[in-house]
Amino acid sequence: MPTLRVELAPDFLRIFREGLATPVLTQRAAKDKRPFIHPILAPDGVGELTENEPGHHLWQHGLYVGLNDVNGVGFWTEGLHEKSKDKDGTFHPRPLEAAKTDGGRVSWRVVTAWRSPKGEPMLTESQTWKFSDFGRHYVLDLDWTLAAEADLTFGKYAYGGLFLRMPVRPDCAGAALNSSGQTNGAAEGQRAKWVSVHLNIPGREAQAQRACGIAMLDHPSNPEHPAPWRVDGQLGIAPSRCIAGPWTLPKGTRTTSRYRLPIFIGPSDATALNAEWQTFAQT
Repeated sequence: MPTLRVELAPDFLRIFREGLATPVLTQRAAKDKRPFIHPILAPDGVGELTENEPGHHLWQHGLYVGLNDVNGVGFWTEGLHEKSKDKDGTFHPRPLEAAKTDGGRVSWRVVTAWRSPKGEPMLTESQTWKFSDFGRHYVLDLDWTLAAEADLTFGKYAYGGLFLRMPVRPDCAGAALNSSGQTNGAAEGQRAKWVSVHLNIPGREAQAQRACGIAMLDHPSNPEHPAPWRVDGQLGIAPSRCIAGPWTLPKGTRTTSRYRLPIFIGPSDATALNAEWQTFAQT
């Protein structure tokens, strides 16, 4: 397991392998902006597995969280979509605090106030991350907590939650696969224990394996497990509780969901991912 070090500022956290100048993962938490993770390098250091602000969806940022229709307020398009800009809420992350490092593992927390268009408190959102570097692959764990600052109703919607955007291109040979064996569009809206995406990553043309992948595993303790999933036309994926229907969170209460993200070189391996899900499910 490589030894990791952390570079920290109030608005970003960078994780480096000891002796290397390029971070393998960067957490961003700019003032009054949605926090997100980008880039994540391939486990061999060649190529970025996440994409920020793609031309087709400028409000998408690598690995991030968003929701739609929270008491009628949107926390997805950041005021950038003409049809919804007047209904979009805002994000206000706290300055990042020191991370914990232990050899090849780093853990940190991002706490963000979500406010209505009028500036009213709606949610306090907490993302507790742990990054484990095993050399040929990474594992990224998330505990995601929403604490209600008002009585909230989350409407039924086709997408929302933890979302992954990878650099999909027409010639990238990308594919999404879920735990039931469904692929690409057939996995849209379907319940599954996990969904994985792999594709040929820009900058890896000289590598023996151009493809890399990221999977998301849904913990059995999560609401609506196995979650229904968003799998969009550009292979963006999200376990989306909101697909199943509306739900409520009274003021002063909270809900937590847990996810694991294996990050790997090569195509998605259903056998390996099923084994990883079994291990994750027992934690």
